[in-house]
Parts: sequence; C-alpha cells; structure tokens
Amino acid sequence: MAKTQDFTAMMKDMMGAFPVDTAAFEKSFKNQASLNEKLASVAVDAAEKSAEISSKWTKETLAKFSEMTKVQKEPADYAKAMTDFASASAESAAEHMAAFAEIAKKVQMDTVELMMAVGKDMGEEASAAMKKATDDVTSAAKKATAK
Repeated sequence: MAKTQDFTAMMKDMMGAFPVDTAAFEKSFKNQASLNEKLASVAVDAAEKSAEISSKWTKETLAKFSEMTKVQKEPADYAKAMTDFASASAESAAEHMAAFAEIAKKVQMDTVELMMAVGKDMGEEASAAMKKATDDVTSAAKKATAK
C-alpha cells in the first residue's frame, strides 16, 4: 500500500522560507487602534453635543408648554396661547435641527480628514512594505538558486 505523504513538515519548511515581518503586523494593529480611538473620539464628541442640544430643546419646549397651560382670562386667549406655542415650537425646531446639521457636518469633515490622513499613511506604508517584500523575496530567491 502507498503511504500518505506527511505535508506538515513540508508546510513548515515552506512557511519558514517565506520572510514574515511581525513588526509590520504590530504596527498595523497599533495604527488601527489609533484610528479607532480617533473615530470614537469624533463619535463621542458628536453624541455629547447632540445630547446637549436635545436637553436644551426639551427644556425650552417644556417652558413654552408651561406658558400655554396657564389659566387665560378669555376663551380666545387659549387659542392664541396654542398658536404661540405652535409657532415657537416650529421656530425652535428649525434652530435645533440646524444645530444638529452642524454637528453632522463637523463629524463628516472630521471623519473625511481622518480617512485622508489614513489613506496617505497607508499608501506610504504599503509602498515601503512592497519594497521590503520585493527585496526579501529577491534575496530568498538568490539564496535558493545558489544552493
């Protein structure tokens, strides 16, 4: 009977022949962690500002609602109070939505800025890594052919 060839030793030899730079993996991991930290900072900052706007909007709405619920002298004054509340609420909504839009715009700009910086860094790192890999493979090929 034919004996099955053990590929384990062959794979170890083959993988050992390929140069692997673990420093590149470590650097990549650190870069990714740094990017995640920066992106998280942008998100947390936006969430804090959004919460502040929401809280302010709620307080203003409750204050206006409180004014609307006060006892009026004439029945027509209730209609006026409701109209004033609706008008003030619409105006407040427009202001606060504009503030939310500003936050979203800032998040978008910060994110694009981060991604542009990462793209530039990745391009430089990829170029350096490819040059090093080419040099290593060339060196390994020369050694293999010299044997």
